[in-house]
Amino acid sequence: MKNMRIQLFLTIFSFLCVGLPGCASFLSTNQTLRGTGDLGIIIERATGSVKVVENSTNTILHQINGLGDLSHASAVYSRDARYAYIFGRDGGLTKIDILTGRIDKRIIQGGNSIGGAISQDGKLVAVSNYTPGGIKVFDSESLALVADIPATPFKDKRSKVVGLVDAPGNRFIFSLFDTNEIWIADFSKIISTSDKKTLLTPTISKFSNIGKAPYDALITDDGRFYMAGLFCEDGLAKIDFWHPENGVTRVLPNYGKGKKKLPVYKMPHLEGWAKAGNMLFVPAVGEHKVLVIDMNTWEKIAEIPVYGQPVFVMSQPDNRKVWVNFAFPNNDAIQVIDTETLSLTHTLKPGKAVLHMEFTSRGENVWISARDNNQVFVYDTSNIQLQQELNVESPSGIFFTYRAHTIGL
Repeated sequence: MKNMRIQLFLTIFSFLCVGLPGCASFLSTNQTLRGTGDLGIIIERATGSVKVVENSTNTILHQINGLGDLSHASAVYSRDARYAYIFGRDGGLTKIDILTGRIDKRIIQGGNSIGGAISQDGKLVAVSNYTPGGIKVFDSESLALVADIPATPFKDKRSKVVGLVDAPGNRFIFSLFDTNEIWIADFSKIISTSDKKTLLTPTISKFSNIGKAPYDALITDDGRFYMAGLFCEDGLAKIDFWHPENGVTRVLPNYGKGKKKLPVYKMPHLEGWAKAGNMLFVPAVGEHKVLVIDMNTWEKIAEIPVYGQPVFVMSQPDNRKVWVNFAFPNNDAIQVIDTETLSLTHTLKPGKAVLHMEFTSRGENVWISARDNNQVFVYDTSNIQLQQELNVESPSGIFFTYRAHTIGL
């Protein structure tokens, strides 16, 4: 009898709610609602697909196909952490719904893109392009083009754009590989137009002669310092966002000077630099070293010899350990550095072609992709023990939704 009364009440309530905002949706979806805070994606680079995963139970929820060339793919998230924006090497920009496991929108915006960023307010998605050189900016809801910024500082030459990140104040900052520049595109004072044919024109600040061939960059997690690595000379280029009027300054201008460098098989990914306290842990280009920089003085305070040429040097969220992976031919290993003693504590051999690492939001686990094993390994960061293995086709980048609330990721 009690169950019959409840059923009768729900039937009447459903009838009365027809047409009332939010009421019917409550009845139809309250059994399936869930958050996105423990979700993420894994790029399957060989098949143009991604796996949607949950890191509370270390399970695979969905596979989404049809994302194009993901041989060098990255992702950012919407403010509500429901949508991921995938940047593909074929110039594709794909917006996926990680709750439903479907493509929401997809466009081809260029010929060769290598990454992107989402603005502080979550309304703009920027893509950095090799071909054609420059950045394009899109409305995050519709993927409609809202700004086109060609990297053409000299006549008709377009530079490859690298190191694109978001910065506080609805700005994007990026480096020009071919012309040795850093540009800042400021969208903070732009009022959106209802005219879909009119592109936005941000304020562009340009810094020239910043060093030879900037190849990638990062912004510190407080959004203050942008650091570009230089491929054709030693050192780093730094901009202080609190005082951009001071221009670009050089950091470690003589590191590696006079030393014979090894062939570079894979460029370090500087968005994976580790910041622990007031120290930066930086991959040395062409050397089997991790450099440690004191951010108070911007001087090198240590060199840590490692297994190979570092690619990602990543700090777990509590900053107690830094995890390092390596370029070919030493890409079968991970090494762990204690940030207090600056010493190596562990060398792991999880699988062949270790490409990426990603920590859960509070750092209890780290997920590691091993491309040639077709597996992702989950380790407990407290004891460095393997917890689980997931079968993923040719995995590379792993991106969890905490990135939606982090500057520069």
